[in-house]
Amino acid sequence: MNSLPLVFADPDQILLYRQQGGDTSAITARQFMADAQALAVDLTTGPVVHHPIVNLCQDRYRFMVGFAATILAGKTNLLPSTFTGETLRQIFIDTPDALCLHDHDDWPFPYPHLSLAHLSLDHLSLANRCHREPSPDFLAESVKGHLEKPSRAARVQGGRSAATETYQIDRRGSEHRPTQQSGRAVGFSRCPKIKPEHVVAQVFTSGSTGLPMPHNKTWGKLVRNVEAALQQLGISSPVSLVGTVPPQHMFGFESLVLLCLIGRCPLWSGKPFYPADIVAALDAMPEPRMLVTTPFHLQALLDAQIALPRIDRLLLATAPLSAELAERAEHVTGAPLYEIYGSTETGQIANRRTTQSTAWTLFPGITLTKAHTDENDELFIANGEHIEVPVMLSDRIHLRADGRFDLLGRVADQVNIAGKRSSLNYLTAQIKAVEGVTDGVFFLPEPKKNQARKDRAGKNRGGKDQVITRLCAVVVAPRLRAADILSALRDRLDPVFLPRPLILVENLPYNATGKLPQIALQAILDQHLAALAPKDQTSWRIPADHPVFAGHFPGHPLVPGALLLDWVVERVAAYWQVSSAGLRIEQAKFAHPVLPDARVTLDLQAEADRCRFILHLHAGETNPVAVSGVLSRQKNDEASDAKAKHV
Repeated sequence: MNSLPLVFADPDQILLYRQQGGDTSAITARQFMADAQALAVDLTTGPVVHHPIVNLCQDRYRFMVGFAATILAGKTNLLPSTFTGETLRQIFIDTPDALCLHDHDDWPFPYPHLSLAHLSLDHLSLANRCHREPSPDFLAESVKGHLEKPSRAARVQGGRSAATETYQIDRRGSEHRPTQQSGRAVGFSRCPKIKPEHVVAQVFTSGSTGLPMPHNKTWGKLVRNVEAALQQLGISSPVSLVGTVPPQHMFGFESLVLLCLIGRCPLWSGKPFYPADIVAALDAMPEPRMLVTTPFHLQALLDAQIALPRIDRLLLATAPLSAELAERAEHVTGAPLYEIYGSTETGQIANRRTTQSTAWTLFPGITLTKAHTDENDELFIANGEHIEVPVMLSDRIHLRADGRFDLLGRVADQVNIAGKRSSLNYLTAQIKAVEGVTDGVFFLPEPKKNQARKDRAGKNRGGKDQVITRLCAVVVAPRLRAADILSALRDRLDPVFLPRPLILVENLPYNATGKLPQIALQAILDQHLAALAPKDQTSWRIPADHPVFAGHFPGHPLVPGALLLDWVVERVAAYWQVSSAGLRIEQAKFAHPVLPDARVTLDLQAEADRCRFILHLHAGETNPVAVSGVLSRQKNDEASDAKAKHV
């Protein structure tokens, strides 16, 4: 395949609209390329040349300038869908020579970075980076010889961690409607072309089911992706785009950034979130307009009950959409609503008009084949056209005779507890159906490290490796108690699926794409358990309202042995000043039941690597032994912990 343009629009075609002060400014493809090419020079110069570029810009224009400049410099954009310290830490473990592009006022992270916060139509401010002399020697072949070195402003002042330099872009030939061009690259006389095999981006999964993972995207496949979407959605001429989805997310990347660059659809540069912001952005854009959003944002927009400008099309993805919400949206806006089906791994591969059919129609050239020969198998592999490599879908599929398909639920959504099966989606629907619950979600917590280690090292009584994890629910219900909700759930669910614990919060931790990352839900659970657990004392009163009693057991509450052992392990770890992950329970004998509101006291007899423990129950004058046993630690744990403390 021949090289493909980076920008498919004509030089003087408007590519983006931006809010500047109280006015709306239009940015042409020529102006956009001038900024991108100027930044590309800087990304390829200096004593330290960073290779991957972590593009964290939230403003769509700054993101696209950084995205295009990275490609022109022959590099790859890393696009994490969440912007957290932990996400960056993982990225820099894997790619220590990366550089972060961002448009934030502050930068609290210890990683190399370049701020585009002051990028405007008049100047490009490259802030907070080390001083380096521009040189075209490192430029990618796609732009070598076509860039002119920007003139450096005289002002160079120090920042917190590095010098600040301001570059002024040469604007000759870059006006809104130029009449004479000089033929230089900043005049956009030659649109740079990109090799189709160039990996222009690594897009990360959302983290809704675990650790975000990167997936390569080549320019040739992305172009075919957008061309298929234009055909499938019936977009034959440019439509103005307003989106609430971050450009780093695969849906926002495809349906905003790439539709703009490849589909020639003008894009609103801002990042509207609240209903009033969305309305203002739509009103600033010329017709016809398409709102690219999520069910979460759409629900909030409709609930706000404010007057809406004309919307010609609604495009949704990222989370399940109910038929009721789709019908309401079409009724209120008068616009047809389409859903996109896809994933970070595959990109968009199917769509549907939600109010007209539950079935999904595949994009041209995409095929689904059974993962196994079993006739009843519901797992399929997607392949063809813009999919980089064959991908096993994360959803269970029913393939119809006409080639369309129905979704039967997520593979990772299935839970099996005590031999009984259900799905997290079904359980979540049940908790949302409880009167007084405004929002909620079931999730399966991550097993504790020490529990996982014990199970890997040994066997349970049945001779099989086992890690038992209880379901958890996080619920928004301002006027209900946890006990009220659990009582209602007992009428709806088998007792084995009751959440343990059920945590009441003011709001669920949705990210910018309307998803609930596993790490955010796990953090709520960890904080909840930490607040309940005793700290340094060697005695503990187990409160009668502890959430563990909701399922252990209804009508006959008992303190689970696992809860008592967890407390013992944490106390022994604190005594030895080591991580609890390094401890192993050699013996444990349960001699007496512990009831709600009971008080227990811990006695320890510690040696070098073994510790005997006795847990006494305060019951009048007898104080019987509730639990006794032995814990041990690996001999190399001391060295490991000492090394960790030193670091």
